[in-house]
Amino acid sequence: MWKLLFPSIAMIAITYAFARFSFGLFLPSITDSLALTERQAGISSSSAYLAYTVALLTSSFFIRTFGQKRVIQFAGLTAVIGLFMISGSYHFLMLASGTFIAGLGSGWASPAFSQVVVTSLEEKERDKGNTWINSGTSFGLILSGPIALLLTEQWRLAFAFFGVVALVVLIWNSCVIPVKKSEVSKVTFFDRSILAKAKYLMTASLIIGIGSSIFWTFSRTYLTAQYSMGSHESSFFWVIMGISGVIGGIAGVVIAKLGLRISYLLAVVVIAASMYLITIASVPFIYLSAVLFGISYIFMTGLFIVWGSREFSSMPAVGVSLSFLLLGVGQTVGSAVAGELIQVTSFPFSFISFSFVCLLGLLVPVKITTYET
Repeated sequence: MWKLLFPSIAMIAITYAFARFSFGLFLPSITDSLALTERQAGISSSSAYLAYTVALLTSSFFIRTFGQKRVIQFAGLTAVIGLFMISGSYHFLMLASGTFIAGLGSGWASPAFSQVVVTSLEEKERDKGNTWINSGTSFGLILSGPIALLLTEQWRLAFAFFGVVALVVLIWNSCVIPVKKSEVSKVTFFDRSILAKAKYLMTASLIIGIGSSIFWTFSRTYLTAQYSMGSHESSFFWVIMGISGVIGGIAGVVIAKLGLRISYLLAVVVIAASMYLITIASVPFIYLSAVLFGISYIFMTGLFIVWGSREFSSMPAVGVSLSFLLLGVGQTVGSAVAGELIQVTSFPFSFISFSFVCLLGLLVPVKITTYET
């Protein structure tokens, strides 16, 4: 199993942590270098989430047309191209274009890997396999943090390095991921029966997407602007978040013990608390915020994969795509709104507001209605 999981985890690390979320890590330096406004920074980040949404909308079609391995290769290739474009950006439009291309990979990778899990792992291993692959984001954050610490001012070199690593991971996956056929339904996301079955999953994903967006995009900027933290301290915050996120990889085990509903409710409370704690001007609370967000976000996304895979057991790529689609829509809207809100109010008010958005997730029922084709 692990021979398959290791390159899969590495690809998720590249497409999520390096190609999407690391932008927030380097945002202060990029903003200074390119003289971006908070609005432009928000738009640049949102373009990655928009690409993520577009990729999710096309993922099932691509998997059905080209096969799961080819789609994984597409994901790796866009990450490579996008990262090198960001590295070479000298103005806002090129930067936004680079983040858009880089963002495509994450939207294709997760659904494709959910199909790989179905075709390559035994049923008893699938929840564990899905959630460990999803934890690749955390491993990517662990690596990107020290790189940001060493190359904070040389962000172009950092993204070029990310691009080289992405190329290596693309080759690794091309050599290891097996070519296997999987039956992917020809239903579309606009099928009423699909949307009706997934309404609770989609609602929960949208809420968490909106709520978490501010943390991914502006947490490090918050630390430097509000608390005058240096690059060492803010980079350590990012590494702590990544290390903690690895714990979220046990989501499959926790769900098996507590059930999907209790696991979901606990994760909602923890992710909301993490965004509130960063507003408390105390070093222990600030780093506790990183710990709780890292654990709860990776746990929550792993939970959404399990939820979507169970609800659409015969075609998990559709369930995962729907969940992550709404997560991406929420992050696209949320990131842009967060930039505007910070600009007209303050960092603390904005983070607390988004914390309450996450708590709305407690109102969403957790029900599984298996979809049959």
